[in-house]
Amino acid sequence: MAKKSKKCSDSRVTMTELVLPNDTNTLNNLMGGRLMHWMDVVSAIAAQKHSNRIVVTASADNISFKHPIQLGDVVTLEAKVTRAFSSSMEVYVEVYAENIPNNRKFKSHSAFFTFVAVDQGGRPIDVPELIPENEEEKELFDGALRRRQLRLVLAKRMKPEDATELKSIFD
Repeated sequence: MAKKSKKCSDSRVTMTELVLPNDTNTLNNLMGGRLMHWMDVVSAIAAQKHSNRIVVTASADNISFKHPIQLGDVVTLEAKVTRAFSSSMEVYVEVYAENIPNNRKFKSHSAFFTFVAVDQGGRPIDVPELIPENEEEKELFDGALRRRQLRLVLAKRMKPEDATELKSIFD
C-alpha cells in the first residue's frame, strides 16, 4: 500500500511563550535549556501533525546562542516538517524574540530536529511522504538528505564513503 502524502504546510506549528523570571539566568536572559525544551516541543508537534503518530526525538542539530533573549521578551517558535523518510522526519524550527514595548523583533535561533514516528509498542512506523510547495520548502527538502547523511556519519551509523550526498564535501 502506498504511503499517503502531505504538504509542508500541513505540519506548520506556531508556539508563543513569554520569558518569565523562572525562565532566566542571573543575567535575566532566557536559559538555553528552556529554549531547547520549547524548540523540542514545537517541532515534536509538527512531526506529530505530519505523521499522526507518537513521535520521539532522535536528534537536534547545532543550536547556537547568538542573540540573547531577555526577561519579558515574547518568543515565537515556528516549526514545519521539511522532509519525511521511512519512519523519520526532519523538522525545521525558527525562533523569533520580540520586545513589544521597544518595538524590537529579531530572529534569534534556528535548528533542525529529527523525530521518529513509533507505534504503541515504541517500534518505528512508516510516515507519509512530504510534498514541498514553494522554493524555500524545495530547498529545505533537497538539503535534508545531505543533512541526514551527515548526522548519520557523525553518529557513526554510516560510513563516510557510503554518504553519497556528501561526496563533494569529503573529496
